[in-house]
Amino acid sequence: MGTRPVGSGHAGGMLGPLSEEGEERVVRRPRRNMRRLLPYFRPYRGRVAVTIVLMLLVTASTLAAPALAQVAIDDGIQAGSVTTLIVIVAVFVVIGLIGWIAQYWQSVLSSWVGQRVLLDLRRQVFRHLMRLELGHHERTPTGRSVSRLTADIEAVNQLVVEGATSLVINGLTLIGVVVILMFYDWRLALAAFVIFPFLALGTWWFRVRATRAYRSTRERVAVVLSVLQENLSGIRVVQAHGRQDEARARFRQANREYRQANMRTVTVSGIYFPGVELLAALGTALILWFGGTLVLNEALSVGVMVAFIGYLASFFDPIQQLSQLYNTFQSAMAALEKIFGVLETDPRITDAPDARDLPHVDGRIDLDHVSFGYGREYVIRDVDLHIPPGTTVALVGATGAGKSTLAKLIARLYDPDEGAVRLDGTDLREVREESLRAAMGIVPQEGHLFSGSVADNVKFGHPLATDEDVERALDAVGAREFVESLPEGMDTDVQERGARLSAGQRQLICFARALVPDPRLVILDEATSSIDIGTERRIEDALDRLLQGRTAVIIAHRLSTIRRADLIVVVEDGRIAEQGSHDQLMAAGGRYAALYSDWEQAGGVT
Repeated sequence: MGTRPVGSGHAGGMLGPLSEEGEERVVRRPRRNMRRLLPYFRPYRGRVAVTIVLMLLVTASTLAAPALAQVAIDDGIQAGSVTTLIVIVAVFVVIGLIGWIAQYWQSVLSSWVGQRVLLDLRRQVFRHLMRLELGHHERTPTGRSVSRLTADIEAVNQLVVEGATSLVINGLTLIGVVVILMFYDWRLALAAFVIFPFLALGTWWFRVRATRAYRSTRERVAVVLSVLQENLSGIRVVQAHGRQDEARARFRQANREYRQANMRTVTVSGIYFPGVELLAALGTALILWFGGTLVLNEALSVGVMVAFIGYLASFFDPIQQLSQLYNTFQSAMAALEKIFGVLETDPRITDAPDARDLPHVDGRIDLDHVSFGYGREYVIRDVDLHIPPGTTVALVGATGAGKSTLAKLIARLYDPDEGAVRLDGTDLREVREESLRAAMGIVPQEGHLFSGSVADNVKFGHPLATDEDVERALDAVGAREFVESLPEGMDTDVQERGARLSAGQRQLICFARALVPDPRLVILDEATSSIDIGTERRIEDALDRLLQGRTAVIIAHRLSTIRRADLIVVVEDGRIAEQGSHDQLMAAGGRYAALYSDWEQAGGVT
């Protein structure tokens, strides 16, 4: 059972590429991504319809200008009709006002809809991230997840808020101009269309290069955010070891690669857009020469010639705008690939369709032939462990032996690849996760607190807990005295990550947080490692009272905690090497006795 087949079982715990591989499943599928984005507009379809009507008015007002100029020249100026000229000018003003009002409300509505769509998308991504199992977050850098909710959403914002408007208005304008040019004079229109093959070839080249460049840009910005988050989160370690220069160098390298990726997009754009300008100039010159000869031969009126040149400018402007939109489109598609990659990542820890709530919990735990691995190798191998209700179990062993993984399996932070973990005879996979969490209190090795008051942090898992519940939990772990000494007592803001408190104080708050719901099962993952000896002695009696009648699984290195356990389980290379009471294992003279001797010589801790 040492090696697992590739792709089998759980994939949690492997750092790096796995998360990206999951996202790359949607690469090069922009149509699919757009189809997935469209349903987010459905709740706002009424406003979308009004916006489209307003866009039609904006386009019509734009296309009317050259035609009005043609009538003013041919039927007003050249015909010497002041009345016609006044009427055309008045119509020109009215259409301009209509266009201005339509464009204002179209801008307001399209921005409103776009922002609501992005809000819904951001909320869904965050909700999904909260549903993903611990393994996903352990193998995915935090900065990458932050990038999905910040930089990637912002890239989609450019498409949804500005790009959609540009696509509709410029697309309609382009189609309208082609029809109008053919209507005015098909000979001049065909002359203008001579440049189409060159324009199409340049656009194809730009599309291919821009796609690669913008995808690289999205990837590189995620790396920048990952490096930034990692160094800021670990600033204490960086400064303690004097690694500021190395951190700066790593961040500088990440920024350099991001700048290089951006410069590739600039280079591509710098070649393409001036090229479109050149083609526009050549097309205008061609029309001036060919149209001018027609005017001189009296085969074309001056007004039509002026209108044609005006429409020709309106022909190339949309092409440039749509080409610039392609930049936005590619950036947004690269971002959507990442966003929908997250949304398509299925949670590995989910409630079964027939999952049920736990009844009254006694606290019996059974691990039946459990095997589990993060990658190809199992780290837990065929473990059989049976813990009676109300038993305090200490998991001991060398670093990397599998103690924390066993505790996470019991807490159902992971599901086993083989075998089953049962609570009171019920497979944890058959239980609603919310029901399981309500029966369980977990204290991790590093006490993490959120910004807010002490009371808020103690009630974090149970917001409906009363102040009396909080005080009772603080009393139980011996934290009441230090909390009352704080400037505002339980209402004191502990600041981000509990920066206002010492490591030991933070851990005491975490103890109280785990005990608020009066859990029947308590899991302590080296939870006293950051508490000094004096503090630990103050809470030992409280823990004895609290754990009485409860099942407790403790990963401990301190001899005092280990000796007090009802059952000691020695974990070695993912297997249970020994189990029994302290006296039994010492009398056996096996692996535990050797570990205990080493711990004593090391001063009681490892």
